[in-house]
Amino acid sequence: MQHLWQNTRKVPLVVTSILRSSVIVTRMSTSSSDSGGRSDASTADHDKIYKAPAVRVPSVNQLMKIASKFNMEATTEELQQYREFMAFSCKSFDVVDSLPEPLLPVKYPRTPGYRPRPEENKLNAWYWRCDIKGADTGKLAGKTLAIKDNVPVAGVPMMNGSYVLEGYVPEFDATIVTRILDAGGRILGKAAAEDMCSSGNSCTSVKGAIRNPHNRELSAGGSSSGSGVLVASGEVNMAIGCDQGGSIRLPAAWCGVVGLKPTFGLVPYTGILPVEFTNDHTGPIAKTVFDTALLLEVIAGYDNGLDPRQPVNLEVPEYTKTLATKLPGIRIGIVKEGFGWPNSEEDVDKMVKKAAFQMIVLEAKVEEISVPEHRLANHVYTAIGWEGCADMMIKGCGTGSQYKGFYPSSAVNALHRGYKTRINDESHIVKTFLLFGDYLKQEYGGYFYAKAQNIRMDITKAFDKVFEDYDVLVMPTIPFKALKLPNEGITIPETLHQMFNMCANTGPYNLTGHPALTINTGFSNGLPVGMMMVGRKFDESTLLKVAYAYEKLRDKIECS
Repeated sequence: MQHLWQNTRKVPLVVTSILRSSVIVTRMSTSSSDSGGRSDASTADHDKIYKAPAVRVPSVNQLMKIASKFNMEATTEELQQYREFMAFSCKSFDVVDSLPEPLLPVKYPRTPGYRPRPEENKLNAWYWRCDIKGADTGKLAGKTLAIKDNVPVAGVPMMNGSYVLEGYVPEFDATIVTRILDAGGRILGKAAAEDMCSSGNSCTSVKGAIRNPHNRELSAGGSSSGSGVLVASGEVNMAIGCDQGGSIRLPAAWCGVVGLKPTFGLVPYTGILPVEFTNDHTGPIAKTVFDTALLLEVIAGYDNGLDPRQPVNLEVPEYTKTLATKLPGIRIGIVKEGFGWPNSEEDVDKMVKKAAFQMIVLEAKVEEISVPEHRLANHVYTAIGWEGCADMMIKGCGTGSQYKGFYPSSAVNALHRGYKTRINDESHIVKTFLLFGDYLKQEYGGYFYAKAQNIRMDITKAFDKVFEDYDVLVMPTIPFKALKLPNEGITIPETLHQMFNMCANTGPYNLTGHPALTINTGFSNGLPVGMMMVGRKFDESTLLKVAYAYEKLRDKIECS
């Protein structure tokens, strides 16, 4: 594979797949011609030669078990007749299995890389090291990046923090990986992630806890744990994270860097392993707002229908050109409901409010406001999350179904096998997702998921109404500072509680799809305190402008 990529620079992988098939056919033909002059006969009889079926016809016993699952009564004779009709349909799967599959392109040569030793991975933030150089010029020329380990990079192992996927090597680059390389970025490896991206803490990756760069005994936040750590520790300039309930913003906040969950659909999720289709986002993590804006410029934009989350005719401005140090006319609302949670720490609330009011100096209008939907949104987000994650991430083998777009079929295959053989090695939270999500589907038939999705629309409209009067909303990213990493003796209830108790302010904006950015306001007891800014949909320009102006003010105050 390595040599094939090196010889097919800027050639889509689907072409190389067809070339490989052609080579095989040519060899078969040559072999037949050499077999005593029986070439024509061999070709004519080719379709009669036995070939293992792509899909086995189910047995009557298997059909009986499935019927019982759905409370269906069927006689053995009826099941046999159903089976005969299924056997006819199975021929279509043989045809599908024989056809070449269009894949996302692989344009730049690379070697597989290696699993780093502990001495070169002191914070355990790398899952895999590699070195992939993109174009010679571009917006990211000279920039180094880490890619979260649920984002496929062709030829580089990907395990998504889980034994279920360990050993899988994707054969395609996710769209955002190609865009990064086209822009001159240099990828130095895969950043460690939490088990199936299912934790806001940094202790569930099967390769071990990911350490906070400010205190090794503390959590770095999750699930894009390694991405936040690698940026904060200076090992890379930028990183890609993914966010279903805060997974970009949580590690960015606890590591003291900038993390942006873009508007739903702004950045294509094409090829990336999802958690819940309607909550999936991917975006940048960087040390500065400028670098965050720069990386967003590169990865945002329509992907020709490959990701159905995206609106058509999506336009992407040059965000770096809209940054400013003054904010005349900008209206900032400090959301009261984002403060004073039962687990809020007083120093965090005070620092974030102080930081928000400091922007008055930048000519912004700043005031406290009430948005009751902020707390209501968490309940709706939870109802969608339990069932949606079980359906897509686990039962749907990482892709789900019934949408038009790109499906990472090799990952589906790997996850299916992994869940069959390694489900008992999953973290407690992934097991809980499966058990409770499936229970909800079996007992309530998807009713609460459906209702919550409908209520999502009302809550989104309520926030859109707030944004008629305010440009940016502000609150703590996480109500408290970084947690201590759990010890081995932690109980299951304690473990589960520590996976999501930091998501109170972040989850609502996965529900509504509004862009949300975290930026460090400073340190309390040596630990970063993140302030979250939320903006209008597809108005990342204003959100980044406010964040950039605050960043410059913060740095000026720190230096004075």
